[in-house]
Amino acid sequence: MAEQAQAAANVVKEAVNDVAEKVGALTTGDNAAAPTLYLDEVTGEKVSKTELKKRQKQREKEAKKAEKAATTTAPPAKKKTASAEEEEAHLNPNQYFEIRSRAIQKLRQNHQPNPYPHKFHVNYDLRNFEKEFGHLKSGEHQKEKTLNIGARIYNKRSSGANLCFYDVRAEGVRMQVMCQSQESTSDKSFAEQHELLRRGDIIGIKGYPGRTNPRTRDSGELSLFAQEVTLLTPCLHQLPDEYYGFKDQEQRHRRKFLDLIMNDHTRSTFITRSKMVTYIRNYFDSRDFIEVETPMMNAIAGGATAKPFKTYHNDLDMELYMRIAPELFLKQLIVGGLERVYEIGRQFRNEGIDLTHNPEFTTCEFYEAFADVYDLMDTTEDLVSNLVKHLTGGYETKFETQHGEIYTVNWAKPWKRIEMIPALEEACGEKFPEGDQLHTDETNEFLKRMLKKTNVQCSPPLTNARMLDKLVGEFIEEKCINPTMITGHPQMMSPLAKYHRSNKGLCERFEAFVCKKEIVNAYTELNDPFDQRLRFEEQARQKEQGDDEAQLVDETFCQALEYGLPPTGGWGMGIDRMVMFLTNHYSIKEVLTFPFMKDDKSVAEKPKAAEVVDVTPMPEEGIPHK
Repeated sequence: MAEQAQAAANVVKEAVNDVAEKVGALTTGDNAAAPTLYLDEVTGEKVSKTELKKRQKQREKEAKKAEKAATTTAPPAKKKTASAEEEEAHLNPNQYFEIRSRAIQKLRQNHQPNPYPHKFHVNYDLRNFEKEFGHLKSGEHQKEKTLNIGARIYNKRSSGANLCFYDVRAEGVRMQVMCQSQESTSDKSFAEQHELLRRGDIIGIKGYPGRTNPRTRDSGELSLFAQEVTLLTPCLHQLPDEYYGFKDQEQRHRRKFLDLIMNDHTRSTFITRSKMVTYIRNYFDSRDFIEVETPMMNAIAGGATAKPFKTYHNDLDMELYMRIAPELFLKQLIVGGLERVYEIGRQFRNEGIDLTHNPEFTTCEFYEAFADVYDLMDTTEDLVSNLVKHLTGGYETKFETQHGEIYTVNWAKPWKRIEMIPALEEACGEKFPEGDQLHTDETNEFLKRMLKKTNVQCSPPLTNARMLDKLVGEFIEEKCINPTMITGHPQMMSPLAKYHRSNKGLCERFEAFVCKKEIVNAYTELNDPFDQRLRFEEQARQKEQGDDEAQLVDETFCQALEYGLPPTGGWGMGIDRMVMFLTNHYSIKEVLTFPFMKDDKSVAEKPKAAEVVDVTPMPEEGIPHK
């Protein structure tokens, strides 16, 4: 009130002064002195003192009004603060690894929580989740069902401070986990449970099944509604982006663990492989075969025509060879009275690496007393065709080559059978020497002429066996798309096979090919110790000619034959090749859990978790210690 009264008095005073000035001007007349004028610095005008004060007061009033309006205006919206996960998404892999390693190191020290707990009780198989709870409608839950699952996080989405979602996977099944603060039964706060979790972490989830009830869709997503979430194992590295995936072939083969994490088809391939081996075992077990194990290291590399790996036994001071085939040992067991034996195991061959060859690979070999090559043909058709039907549900499969050719393979029996020499005669347009002449020098010159005529290349040494094998590969194997058996091999190409009962110089052997690749090799076993020694001597002669794949004489095996090997059929199949065809992979690396790769020197240059957090080993305790 006092301020208002003072303001009114000032207005009255100014009015009186203004009137006085005007009256003074009128009384002085034209000859009176002009009034004093003052400069208005804002407008540049000269005005009376009263007018200047009036303008100044008006400007002060407007300035106060503007200031008041500014203070009452709502402040501008603050920029949304990015979450830790969003900020980490822009880090490079090394930066992320170091930040994550330090964060986990703090948890290792304070155990709030322990990032590596000893145990989490899992009581449910996620593979049954869709089948058991898929009937639930939107908004329905089964809170009476408490499920404990362990899974890996593939995606994390937050919707405010009290709601988040995880996409997790376990046992090859993906599932959504919905976490709400009001549902949490943990003694830890909602934020404490979730703020440290990242993509790739393995978590334990306790919750109940249900289906979400979204407002924007007709049906919700079947989910696990979490009551507790526990970190079981943190992932220190960034997972590859889900959109772009993990597709670099070399890196996939080097880091198969990451390939399995990111690519469902890799997991599916190895499951198919396991099922295939199980089926083969059951097939032979049900027919009274005995599964056996034979040595991986031998003093002599025998049983096949291949170049072996060498190793050394320090205590015995002797050179040893990694086995290239278990054949000679398995036949010794037949001599000993185990009339049906088989072995599924690893073989090692020091040869080239390509799309269908790896230095170590898996084979299945079986030997059956009182069987011959014709029995083995029937067994092959029965085993393989039923194996394909068991794994795929039918007899037809698709196979795509490296060059994009797509073959439809019909595995149903009976399979096509081709005689080797007649097929080569038809392809080359010339009569080949008789079977008992195929090993001669004259045949060697003939085969060189055939190679030149047909423009087929064969690397040295140009032995009869190698040149024939090249011609077969060019003119017969290339036509074998559906399962095909090539029979009638020359004896010189098969040092362990029994001679043909009606065609001299040939032996009772067949090879099965699919999509131009061999999958089975089998024959009636040579059980004549005199003939066997002659065959070994022929192999030794080929070795002298420079064929380092030729076999050496195995005296122990020759002695075993002298005790008597009954008429026997022997059979071998490449497990890896069969898996390639049944999973549609043209590269053998895709069907091996850990294919052979050259050393990756860049791995040694990358930072290690222990180095990042400065953990050094304590030799006297044997455990890492800060």
